[in-house]
Formats: sequence, structure tokens, C-alpha cells
Amino acid sequence: MSEELPVRNETLRSIRERHSVRVFSDAPVSDEDVRTILHAANQAPSAHNEQSWRFIVLKGERKQALARLVTAAAGRFPRAPAALLRMAARSIAGAPVVVAVANSGDLIARGPALFGVEEGPGRDFFRVMEIQSSAAAVENLLVAATSLGLATVWLGVLVLVKDDVLRFLDEPRGEFMAVVPVGHTARPAAGPRKRPLETTVKTLE
Repeated sequence: MSEELPVRNETLRSIRERHSVRVFSDAPVSDEDVRTILHAANQAPSAHNEQSWRFIVLKGERKQALARLVTAAAGRFPRAPAALLRMAARSIAGAPVVVAVANSGDLIARGPALFGVEEGPGRDFFRVMEIQSSAAAVENLLVAATSLGLATVWLGVLVLVKDDVLRFLDEPRGEFMAVVPVGHTARPAAGPRKRPLETTVKTLE
């Protein structure tokens, strides 16, 4: 846990306390809590207010099927990424709920014509904007979950199998963004220390 962030209110406390948890207990997550963190995600800033994200909640057999898909896909990769994918699959299988986030592709499709720019460069530009928007939504979800006493992890390694995941989610038009297991930590632990601000901040006047 970083000791650099001043805890002046509960929002800052949740930001400080948020860290990745990969092993979950059997305790369930209520539908109310799931809906609360999804509302928080939906409040994120988005490019041109397009809100071009999709939230897919996975539970039960559908969640287990995603874990099996990731485990099977790991066999296509060298040892190091394969191990990370299998670890991700265990987190998916062990959490009571998984929230997947995908871009809808709406801004990518409409942006070039809307702004009168060429299709090729415009598509790349609006693709980045969609990714930025969805990333903000994921961070809102993570912080909101922490504020409710829930544990999460953003499984970034699944980008390696994003096409497989998108087909599984039936979201073929979008850009895969995140898969986030949500639950209660199996064992209390603090996150890693962050670098001092002095090493990452530059002020220009």
C-alpha cells in the first residue's frame, strides 16, 4: 500500500487501498453490490459522451466456461505468457462474479464521418479514444469495489487472447478492454508500494 497518498476523504482512502487480488474466498457478491460497481463504471468520462462501452457480467457455468477457454488458449503460447494466462484462468474460476468490459465500436464507426476526417487515420484516433474511455470505466469499477470491501484484479494478460474472449462474449464489433474478477479476498494482503512522486512528476512553468 502506498503511504504517499494523503487520506483526506473516503474516496482517497479507496484509491489508496485498491490493489489486485487474484485468490478469492467462497463468499458471494450480492446483486446489489454488482449493480453498484457497474453504476460507478458507467459514470466514467467518455469521449464525446459516447459511453461506448459494454459491461458483461459472468456467473456460474458461463464464468467457468471462460476460465476453461483461457486455460486451453494458454497452450498456444510460450512458457511465461502461458503461465500468466493459466493464473488468470484460476482467478476467473475462483471469483463468484466476473465483469468483462468491451468497447462497443460505436465511436470508431461514427467518428470519422462525424468529424470529417479520413477513415484510416480517423479510425485509429477514435479507437484510442474508445480505449481511454473504457479504461476510465474500469478504474471507476475497481475503486468502487474497494469502497464496498470487495476485491478485484484487472486481468490485462487476456489481451493476448482478446479475439477468443470477444467471440465468447458475443461482442465481435468492439475492442476487448478488460476482464475483472470480483469477490472477497481469500487472505488479507497489501498492495505493492508505489514509486515516490518525485520520480514520476515533472512540473513545467
